Amino acid sequence: MKTRRSDRLVDMARYMLERPRTLISLSYFARRYDSAKSSISEDLSILKRTFQERGTGLIETVPGAAGGARFVPFMAEDEARDFIEQIRRDVNDETRVLPGGYVYLSDLLGRPDILRQAGRLIATQYLRDNIDAVMTAATKGVPLAQAVAEQLNVPFVIVRDDAKVTEGPTVSVNYLTGSSKRVEKMELSRRSLRTGSRVLVVDDFMKAGGTIQGMQTLVSEFDGTVVGTAVFAEGRSATRLLDRFTSLLHVDTNLKNGDPILVTAGNYLQEIYKHEA
Repeated sequence: MKTRRSDRLVDMARYMLERPRTLISLSYFARRYDSAKSSISEDLSILKRTFQERGTGLIETVPGAAGGARFVPFMAEDEARDFIEQIRRDVNDETRVLPGGYVYLSDLLGRPDILRQAGRLIATQYLRDNIDAVMTAATKGVPLAQAVAEQLNVPFVIVRDDAKVTEGPTVSVNYLTGSSKRVEKMELSRRSLRTGSRVLVVDDFMKAGGTIQGMQTLVSEFDGTVVGTAVFAEGRSATRLLDRFTSLLHVDTNLKNGDPILVTAGNYLQEIYKHEA
């Protein structure tokens, strides 16, 4: 039985939103809705225009017999500014300050609405990049990495400092923590990451960047490529081990003027939307 256009549009939008970056053939939609390919093409044109105007994402069409359409999520700059300002106000609270210049973020990184928006924003930077996996360190970076991986529709892998027997054979590296200058070890199961993978490294909070540098070294042990690095918040550090990264927030604690905390927007405008610093 043929499906009405209004019904097709609702179901088609849901289907594509649930499968970001997945190429779906027009023939599949034609069979699913018992409709002509010409009608499906018109439907996709409507969705493409609406998604782009509303800042939901892009619909890319691939011509040819093996072609089709794919939905690529992104976040418009105005929406990103509003989101960052919202979480900036939430984090800018002196009760969140922890010893060592760290900040309590677990409640925010446990909220699905914040994770969904943060995932979309970080994924926007890699709109045109091929990424095979998202990597993070256990345990606090896991929710954010999962949110980003969901938007990119790729697996996420978790690096641990203590391998479990259930992980099987692992690859391990030693790294120097940037803040405490201690040598630590991190491990990843050999089966977690394919050789030659293109990896996005994600973490919740970064000071000097020792943990992230360790993950980058681990990627190289798999002959992989680090496509980029993104953090929810960066803290102040006298030593920075990374040259290039994207941060949503910048956090200063125990300022010289006596203020316990000052939270500003990170460098996301420069890195994602290519504004001048």
